[in-house]
Amino acid sequence: MRDFLPHITPLITQTDAEQIAQSLDLRTPPPVFYANPYPVYAALREHDPVRHMPDGSILISRYTDLIDVYRDAKTFSSDKKIEFSAKFSSLPSLFEHHTTSLVFNDPPVHTQVRQIMMGALTRRAIDHVEASLIELVHRLVNAIESKGGGDLIEDFAAAIPIEIIGNLLGIPHAERGPLRRWSLAILGALEPKLTPEQESAGNTAVTEFLDYLKILIADRRAHPGDPQHDVLTRLIQGEGAKNNELLSESELLHNCIFILNAGHETTTNLIGNALVALEEWPEQKAHLIQLLADTTNDSEKRNDVMNAAVDEFLRFEPPNQLGSRRATVDCVVGGVPLPAGTLLTLCIGAANRDPLQFERPEELDVTRTNCKHLSFGFGVHQCAGLHLARLEGRVALEIFLQRFPNYQLTAAPVRGGRARFRGFLSGPFKT
Repeated sequence: MRDFLPHITPLITQTDAEQIAQSLDLRTPPPVFYANPYPVYAALREHDPVRHMPDGSILISRYTDLIDVYRDAKTFSSDKKIEFSAKFSSLPSLFEHHTTSLVFNDPPVHTQVRQIMMGALTRRAIDHVEASLIELVHRLVNAIESKGGGDLIEDFAAAIPIEIIGNLLGIPHAERGPLRRWSLAILGALEPKLTPEQESAGNTAVTEFLDYLKILIADRRAHPGDPQHDVLTRLIQGEGAKNNELLSESELLHNCIFILNAGHETTTNLIGNALVALEEWPEQKAHLIQLLADTTNDSEKRNDVMNAAVDEFLRFEPPNQLGSRRATVDCVVGGVPLPAGTLLTLCIGAANRDPLQFERPEELDVTRTNCKHLSFGFGVHQCAGLHLARLEGRVALEIFLQRFPNYQLTAAPVRGGRARFRGFLSGPFKT
């Protein structure tokens, strides 16, 4: 075994995990938490599943408690205007974006935007994406093969969603250069604690993205695309909304940013996390490759194999580890009374390894069945792009593993160092 492999996800003793859990502050966690938060999550689930955090918020870690909160969108609001008014008080672009986009709104605004967006992101509607996705992935692996290796993130995982979301929004290829930088900066501003540099980068990214979108939208108004496949045209025209009610200019702009961000970072993390996890679990890597070989002549069974594997990767290493809600009234969560106004952090990473929901939750099992993970959320705020994300993950991983069954990391991959979004910044490898 290469020397660095055991240290990608370092072991943490139960005693150390319990000590970290007792003093955990998501604004300043110890470095080992970023590398491997799961033992800490296990300690929280067992000893303090509804934990009062140092900043006054509540962290919940049990699967059933998260489901209860997700189900009650009236009691547990997704609206962030109150919470973010202080966090982004001097960052007007960030505040406007993160309080206008789909994910941080309640019905009826949330319902209107989601209806428009969903029509272009249903399983049937994205069928046309698959051919271009397959072509893109083959092009990427051809380039990797010609060099004998590359970087799992920059050369593969990150390149896929940028291209696909760029196509859905009709962003010209020559203008896609800043998209990943903007996305990382805007989503990075959702971390529990920010440096002044992160605040500035996030605010600047929103401003620059808005300036770009205003030009793009003006052109699309003049030259509309097919609303069945062009998400931007669909948003502009209000296609699918009740009474064809149009979005305001602000809602239109910020939900375009949201589509790129939501579809970019999480899908990048899904693919990158999966390929690193398979390196850490070589028997699962070999098993999955064998299953693909066994189903070479049966596309339906091969898709079933990969769909199960993708869901397991999403469960095992959630690309987005944390969600958030605000209690609108006095309530009870996990048997603990909470007053109105309480901010709750939903620990998806912990819930996805809850032993009361999943057998052998700390093990990667690419053939796991009935894998009801929460990586796409649950209820009215379930991820609108889940079908697209699953498709990208399935196609990308299948082709990569078929072309490079013996791929190996050549150095320890570099994690993003964030509590909310879990992924890698780089992962050098050879084929």
